[in-house]
Amino acid sequence: MSQNVVGIDGMIELVVEASAPVAGCSNVEISTLYVQPRHQGSGKGVALLQAGLVHARSSGHAGVWLAVNAENHGAVAFYERQAFQKAGETNYEIEDQRYLNSVMRRNL
Repeated sequence: MSQNVVGIDGMIELVVEASAPVAGCSNVEISTLYVQPRHQGSGKGVALLQAGLVHARSSGHAGVWLAVNAENHGAVAFYERQAFQKAGETNYEIEDQRYLNSVMRRNL
């Protein structure tokens, strides 16, 4: 987590023993990577992601996966720049709405 006097700049959360919705993914999910809009483009997202990847690697894990809204082209491009590859698709449901998510993975 990254903080300042105004509040939280961003956060990353890893979930171990997470069951991926597609085959070929590790059991470590990046369930949350969030950066306040005022800090997007500042490198804080890359720094948080790198810290999460280092933690997963140092804990003995061989890879990570995540799901991102397929229509969030900026986020998909961000993960692709960080060496994530598309592994498949899944749907995220909120009430009676379904949203297509890209499942992305990265080896460590």
